[in-house]
Amino acid sequence: MKRKIRWFLAISLLVCLISSLGASLVQTNGGKIDYHDITMVTASGHELDAMLLVPETATADAPAPAIVVSHGWYNNREMQDLNYVEYARRGYVVMAISMYGHGDSEVIEAGTWWDDENNGNGMYDAVKYVAQLPFVNKDAIGVTGHSNGGLASRESMLQDEEGLISAALIVSNDSVYFDEAGEYANPFGSRDVGVVACQYDEFFHRVPQEDGTVSAPRDYIDQVTAQSFLYFGEDPTGLDKRESYTYYHETIDGEDAIRVIFNPDMTHPWAHFSKSVVSNSVEFFDQALGAPTPLEGTNQIWQLKAAFNALGVVGFFAFLTSLAVALTQTSYFGVLAAESSVEPYAAPTGKGRLWYWGSYIVFVIFSMLSYPLLYKWTSLNRPEFFNQPSSWYIGIWTLVCGLFTLIVLVVNYRIYGKKHGMVLGDRGVWMPMRNLWRTIVLAVVVVCAGFGLVMLSDYLFLTDYRLWCYATIRAFAPHHIPAILKYMGFWLVYYIMLSVSTNVFNFVNYGKKGWGSVLIQMAAVAMGPAIMLLVQYGTFRSTGHMWTEISGIGSSIIGIWLYPIIVMLPIAALVSNLIYRRTKNPYLGGIIMGLVACIMTTTNTLTY
Repeated sequence: MKRKIRWFLAISLLVCLISSLGASLVQTNGGKIDYHDITMVTASGHELDAMLLVPETATADAPAPAIVVSHGWYNNREMQDLNYVEYARRGYVVMAISMYGHGDSEVIEAGTWWDDENNGNGMYDAVKYVAQLPFVNKDAIGVTGHSNGGLASRESMLQDEEGLISAALIVSNDSVYFDEAGEYANPFGSRDVGVVACQYDEFFHRVPQEDGTVSAPRDYIDQVTAQSFLYFGEDPTGLDKRESYTYYHETIDGEDAIRVIFNPDMTHPWAHFSKSVVSNSVEFFDQALGAPTPLEGTNQIWQLKAAFNALGVVGFFAFLTSLAVALTQTSYFGVLAAESSVEPYAAPTGKGRLWYWGSYIVFVIFSMLSYPLLYKWTSLNRPEFFNQPSSWYIGIWTLVCGLFTLIVLVVNYRIYGKKHGMVLGDRGVWMPMRNLWRTIVLAVVVVCAGFGLVMLSDYLFLTDYRLWCYATIRAFAPHHIPAILKYMGFWLVYYIMLSVSTNVFNFVNYGKKGWGSVLIQMAAVAMGPAIMLLVQYGTFRSTGHMWTEISGIGSSIIGIWLYPIIVMLPIAALVSNLIYRRTKNPYLGGIIMGLVACIMTTTNTLTY
């Protein structure tokens, strides 16, 4: 057994190494692009966290065009990898930033992000920085960003009295259509500007109608706002309709200016992970700035980086699992090891079967209904101490689900389990205090080792482990630790209860060696959020408006926040069961996964 676990541990480390090395090779285009991890004190007086990519063709003798890219709200610089990989391959100098309050950038006062002195929440600060670099052609600088990164691009152009920005692509956000007097306007002058307007955008591209309703985002191209934008700020009334995916030119102040709208059939976050959006993006900047190394828009390799990053997620959780079991074979943690592999218990029969399936059904319904209903309460009742609104909301929901699970398990035990021979001590629920203490220490050691591995990948390769926004495991600065400590209790309650439910009450002889029961648990914990997503986006697809818009319950953002939850909960059930089989300890896997989920949430969001 010891040798087997060591092999698994070694393989998990090898997988992480392959992930980091492969992602780095793609990110650097096989070593042809230098990359720099930068923390700068900007013109606005704040620390800005950024990644700078410099192609070998960009030199002081042959300065290259530059593009500054930014993520959206609740994200960080790594979420722009699809853009910075493809731009840098085409010879652009690229700076990917984490806006203030995000990633490892400085947290600034809430509500001041778009004040002039904060320079487009850091984006215009980054533009000023790259304009000073000797290998950058300061007459050819572009900006782009997703969602609030698009807003940062827009605000940076409006602030740009120095004329540093030549082109901008606003992704999943709106342009400016009117002046302060409410008249149609072209505030961007002779700059080249494009908009990516997703047909099922959760937040933008809606226009008030005469009957008091708002248009659906899929109808944006037909609205006066889009048409005025394509007509360079003219009133479009009576003019021929202009189309999406068409470049329109006009001479302004003696310069040729471009306007274009891309209108993909996708949701707001999908633009983060879209081959077609990347193709439109690189083609736009090729027209606007001129790519030093022109490539077809469909010539893309960022998907390889995404695949290597995703492989890292697998390696990371395999490492946590293997290390936890391996350390129970040491002298200090040896008391936590089971004498032999824990086997599943007999499959329930009669009333037991009713309790088994009934508990799942009740939990699925509760988790689904409580999620949107808690949003308003958490929005109105957030103590200032909890200065991450998204973590507060998700944390409260997670805590409530954990307490509800505890109630269901207690009722199950009192009414049925105890009468039918369930002995909690035999299943690992009761243990000596010294074992509980060592369980906590072991869990902390394993999580620290796991994120130590992530830090090493960041230091050596400037890569992390993630799958889009479903799972993001990244290196983080020390200033995130207070947030982790503030919120970890919310996650620990639920993930411990999840582990107890998976391994004490529901680890039964369905499927070979109980794997059927584990798969059932993995499906059940994700089912409530998954149904909520289906309702949200099924309504959006059929009506053009989201369920939260129609019902007035929750917010459009809550669907997006479910993506990582739907992935993390099944992983937690699986990891906790793999550990339980070797330890008969239902707390160890729960604590490990609760800490990991909390760290992932609090280090990948907006901090006030």
